[in-house]
Amino acid sequence: MAPPLPPALADLFAYGEPLAAGWEEVAGGVALFAPGTNVLALNAALLPDAAPARLREAAAWQRARGQPPLLAVVGEEGRRAEAVASVRVGFYCAGEAPASAQPSPFAVEQVSRLHLPQWAAVLAEAYSTLEWAGALARHLAGRLEGRRDYVLLLAYAKGEAAGALLWQAADTGGRAHLWGTLNPAATRPLLDGAAALAPSFPLRVSVPSAISLSLPLTEAAEVSFILMKNRGNPPS
Repeated sequence: MAPPLPPALADLFAYGEPLAAGWEEVAGGVALFAPGTNVLALNAALLPDAAPARLREAAAWQRARGQPPLLAVVGEEGRRAEAVASVRVGFYCAGEAPASAQPSPFAVEQVSRLHLPQWAAVLAEAYSTLEWAGALARHLAGRLEGRRDYVLLLAYAKGEAAGALLWQAADTGGRAHLWGTLNPAATRPLLDGAAALAPSFPLRVSVPSAISLSLPLTEAAEVSFILMKNRGNPPS
């Protein structure tokens, strides 16, 4: 059983643990690892706070295993460091998004695992890392085999893929912490499509901090991903 974590990190762990190659308890938190993939949350130590000794211990553990010293912390402690990425983790309330005056040009479809290479290519391209698509598809193919609690979604516009999302069923509703779009306008349709899989509950989601204010999020907490310096201190 994983140690107690802040709610945002606990939700990331619940979503990511089945997708990672493994995890271990480290520095009072948990370190996920998925060698050969570039998904930050699958290769980070999720820590309960940013105490310097805790950061150093987690970074040393990762370095000893040949992994980048990537750490994830919540709130102000993470914002004081220079993060390589930050997301807001909270609840997406599809019904609170303002309705558009025009019909959406985007369609969101559930696709089978046979579409995983295409799905991974869309996601990787959304983050300008298309070279990682093949490795990501192969990794997820193995981790998702036999699992019925994860669903692949693709967003399309005029027959062209515009976004990809991996939904996970939760006890109350669902989670969508791994997603991306090639067109920013596809963000809400894609999240709405995920929310529709469990319409009675809000969708638990991670949203890049830069766009989070444009979306109807509640109970959101900021998670910062920090890459430690060689001497064991966070960048400043």
